[in-house]
Amino acid sequence: MQVHLDSIVAKHPAAKAGAVSAIRSISLDIKTGEQVAVIGPSGAGKTTLLQCIACALKPSDGGFRLNQSNPWSLSNSQLQILRGQLFLAPQVPPLPPRQRVVTAVLAGQLPQMSFLQSLRSLFYPIDIPSAEAALGLFDLSEKLFDRVDRLSGGERQRVGLARALVAKAKLLLIDEPLSALDPTRSEQAMVSLTKAAKDQGATLVCTLHQVPMALKHFDRIIALRDGEVAFDLPSALVTAERLQQLYANKLDELTAPSTIDIDAVVAATSPAIMHCR
Repeated sequence: MQVHLDSIVAKHPAAKAGAVSAIRSISLDIKTGEQVAVIGPSGAGKTTLLQCIACALKPSDGGFRLNQSNPWSLSNSQLQILRGQLFLAPQVPPLPPRQRVVTAVLAGQLPQMSFLQSLRSLFYPIDIPSAEAALGLFDLSEKLFDRVDRLSGGERQRVGLARALVAKAKLLLIDEPLSALDPTRSEQAMVSLTKAAKDQGATLVCTLHQVPMALKHFDRIIALRDGEVAFDLPSALVTAERLQQLYANKLDELTAPSTIDIDAVVAATSPAIMHCR
């Protein structure tokens, strides 16, 4: 799926009235099947950018097209169909605590299911092999029938990535997928994610705090700072000097990216109803 942004402006969904826009005048073109990493210090606008591309947040200004079509000019039913071709994986996956892992993973297929199929899948998952295969890519196949609330934070994050892979979406938008993973699991996750996207011909846009991982696994790096594009370059041209300028005043994020405690975030977050894409 092609992505075209022309000077878009948008505020974070939780921003108060009168707040400064989270992203300002961002223009980008991403080709079908391309894999792009988005980096930048905290507060740069990375998550807001993903939400705009996922049609979860309407830009307040600028032009936006997916496959040459403006999503916000479509009817509600057409927009819902388009959203079914996208998958937005948030940093903390919205997984119901008492749900079985297999059901949580197969929720990625809901847009392709009929109403009756989705109801049946709640009680008896209809594509267990796909869920098991996706979990196997992240060394979680033995957790297939475990309850989500019995997983560690890192395991829940990997379940969210497995759900992205079974979705067979044309555009994968992955927000900070490594924040709760150790270096070994991080490497495994990036290899599995980029290979799966390539195999299914999907466009992949992934935000990352771990700059070395971005440089290693992606050919194109888009850097944001203060809501604007600082640079958009092949990874081979991203120099230490550019990175130091990008993370100026926040060099600790460049040299030792912080991780989040997903268990604490989940415990502190009230339940919310979310669509899987």
